[in-house]
Amino acid sequence: MKKKSNSVLVIVPAYNESQNIVNVIKCLKKENSDWDIIVINDGSIDNTGELAESTGKAFVINFPHKLGIGSSVQTGFKFAEEYNYDIAIQFDGDGQHKACEINRLLEIIEKHEADVAIGSRFYKKPFIFKTTVLRYIGIRIFEIVNSILIKQKITDNTSGFRAYNQKAINFLAEYYPSDYPEPEAVILLGKNGFRIKEVYTEMQQRQGGISSISGFKTVYYMIKVLLSVFLTFTRPKINKNVQKNII
Repeated sequence: MKKKSNSVLVIVPAYNESQNIVNVIKCLKKENSDWDIIVINDGSIDNTGELAESTGKAFVINFPHKLGIGSSVQTGFKFAEEYNYDIAIQFDGDGQHKACEINRLLEIIEKHEADVAIGSRFYKKPFIFKTTVLRYIGIRIFEIVNSILIKQKITDNTSGFRAYNQKAINFLAEYYPSDYPEPEAVILLGKNGFRIKEVYTEMQQRQGGISSISGFKTVYYMIKVLLSVFLTFTRPKINKNVQKNII
């Protein structure tokens, strides 16, 4: 596969997504054949990597061991930075995002309305996406906390459906959080002066496989995320001169 100029890279982190990954890639290419796709196979113990490679429609990087979502997505940013992509799309490998809605995010970036566009399940009411009570409570808590900390209201801090301009790509290639990257990245970006804008996007129920966070794990996850968010916020703002070196 040859990288195109003035292009879009879709970053697909995947762990044990053998039931979904082929369809995800096919849907992305059906939506726009000019988009490049990179699948980061995070040490899956199934054949996610082999299936992604078999499509012939995606770059595939296979980690030998599970490193986590943060390392997977950051690898995608480093790839986007190395090959000078204009826009990167973060798109989960579980089949929950709709490829047809990527253009909603792209429009925000292409019109220079924001540096980062987030596809939110909760940006308008009534909410169509069904989630558990515990998860919804956690999402609302993140909304309140993050909005207070960065003075920008973000309704879906855990969304893995995002678009980034080149400035944000280069920044996150260097500084992307590793522990709980989606909510932490909101804080990191907001604190360092990046413009973030949400747009409503529908999210489907998982097409196959199971989520790694369920039941009382949700409460444990929520507590750890809040601690990580506060730690991220207390860190010094990254010097603008350092940012200039990576842009």
